[in-house]
Amino acid sequence: MLVVCSFLFFILGTSAVQDTITPSQSIRDGETLVSAGGTFELGFFSPGNSTRRYLGIWYTGVSNRTVAWVANRETPLTDHSGVLNVTQQGILVLLDGMNRRFWSSNTSRTAKNPVVQILESGNLAVKDGNDDDPENFLWQSFDHPTDNLLPGMKLGRIFSTGLDKYLSSWKSSEDPAPGQFSLWIDPHGFPQLVIRNGSTLHYRAGSWNGLSFTGTPKLSPNPEFLYRFELNNEEVYYEVDDQGRLMSRLFLNQSGFIQRLVRTTQSKGWTDVYDAPENRCDIYSFCGAHARCKTDSSSVCACLDGFEPESPEEWIMSNWSKGCVRTRQLNCEKGDEFPKYIGLKLPDTSNSWFDRSMSLQECGEMCSKNCSCGAYATLNISAEGSGCLLWFGNLTDMIEYDQGGQDFYIRMATVEKDDKNASVKKQVGIIVGSVILAAMLLVGLIFYILKRKLKKQVDGLFSVKSDVFSFGALVLEIVSGKKNWRFSHPAHNHNLLGHAWILWKEDRPMELIDDNLGDSCPQFEVLRCIHVGLLCVQQRPEDRPNMSSVILMLGSESSLPQPKQPGFFTERNLPETDNSSSSNHMYSGTDQITILDGR
Repeated sequence: MLVVCSFLFFILGTSAVQDTITPSQSIRDGETLVSAGGTFELGFFSPGNSTRRYLGIWYTGVSNRTVAWVANRETPLTDHSGVLNVTQQGILVLLDGMNRRFWSSNTSRTAKNPVVQILESGNLAVKDGNDDDPENFLWQSFDHPTDNLLPGMKLGRIFSTGLDKYLSSWKSSEDPAPGQFSLWIDPHGFPQLVIRNGSTLHYRAGSWNGLSFTGTPKLSPNPEFLYRFELNNEEVYYEVDDQGRLMSRLFLNQSGFIQRLVRTTQSKGWTDVYDAPENRCDIYSFCGAHARCKTDSSSVCACLDGFEPESPEEWIMSNWSKGCVRTRQLNCEKGDEFPKYIGLKLPDTSNSWFDRSMSLQECGEMCSKNCSCGAYATLNISAEGSGCLLWFGNLTDMIEYDQGGQDFYIRMATVEKDDKNASVKKQVGIIVGSVILAAMLLVGLIFYILKRKLKKQVDGLFSVKSDVFSFGALVLEIVSGKKNWRFSHPAHNHNLLGHAWILWKEDRPMELIDDNLGDSCPQFEVLRCIHVGLLCVQQRPEDRPNMSSVILMLGSESSLPQPKQPGFFTERNLPETDNSSSSNHMYSGTDQITILDGR
């Protein structure tokens, strides 16, 4: 009896550390295969609180089970009757207790002596006998990733067969079926690493520049890891080798984030060393075409030099998705300029062309001669730099970094050379426009304060609607840079309010803007200020908005009523300049109006 027990103990003990099976063997629910070094284990499991059973591979020695691969992610078993077999042809088959097939592998070749082995890398391989050459494997789980990219696993595409090796998130923590997010190497144009939300681009790590992906400048080279990007006629792929020093994995979670996780052989948990997307600038095309996103700026999105917002109204309201358009058309025949940008995440390369041998000078010359080429950059920035990358079509999904990023050259019309020097003035103008709006809001608050104080001092003479009139006049003075009662125009004798009213009726309100601002202020913001100002100075007090309404009007994008004729809209002889008084008092019926002289 002792001999029998010892024999059974020997059989059970050896089966517990077994890493291979052949056609004469099976793995049943409750049994496992363990890799030779004890890092990975293959068997059946139930995720979270689910009772469904899946065949998978997980890390050993981790406090919370970390599943690296799942076979039957869309076809779970409902009980513990599962069994894994390998046929004489080298095909893996997952059956339940009634011999129903729930999952199987495939192969285009047969083996004389098929063997299934769980490798120390976490790869489940079907091979012929003792042939350990990965190129000769009949089938391997590394060709069919789930949500983890392990060292030695390739993410990419085999061009000859069209096989895509990509990650797909779990649907939930208890359901390993493919979720809505997936991580790919997009092979169109110059290949780039992307996350898709369904079929929509969610995040773009960018193209490979010889050191890293252009959208991951903070992921500095780490001596613990060897990053490899390969592109040839046969395939394109990205892989990471941890060189045996640390255990690492690239994980795509259910929320659409990729994480680089590491641990030592002694630790029981994982350390997160990198996450993406990191902020809103990482969301694909957050600023639209021909704009760059700036993570350290309150304005977030900025048009490239020589471009302006396609929709100024939406741009002002922080909706940047429509991007920017050129302010002037290109003139390729006369020669265009290619000003240099620095520290950028290069644009989407799906509509790009590349050459690995050209110099940067040759690259620029080729782009200059091709009128369809909109921009160019060095392909590989390692060492002294080499190669050429050309863009055709819209330039989308760019980020401006404080550190890292690349040099980038964009085509502009020659006349736009001066625009680059004027870009600072344009940005200042936009800021000034915003300051005008803020100043108007501040003045509005001051008028509330005035109401309370003046009521005590001038009982019965103060009129809220009167000082709304004064506020409207002040708004038009700020926008125009002119004083109301000292305003003159060669075509008429109206004051500033009358002049603004004429321009509004003739659909020319932008002619009222201060020449010092030029066309640098956002059109929508200026128009709204003029519109609100005219509403405040309407002739009938009951037509004028109160100050609370004025503040709401200036701070929102809701539609506004059309203004009526302003008060004091009459021809008059210009009075002599009188600097002895800071205010003028005019009367309309019984309504007292205090005209502030703000300048």
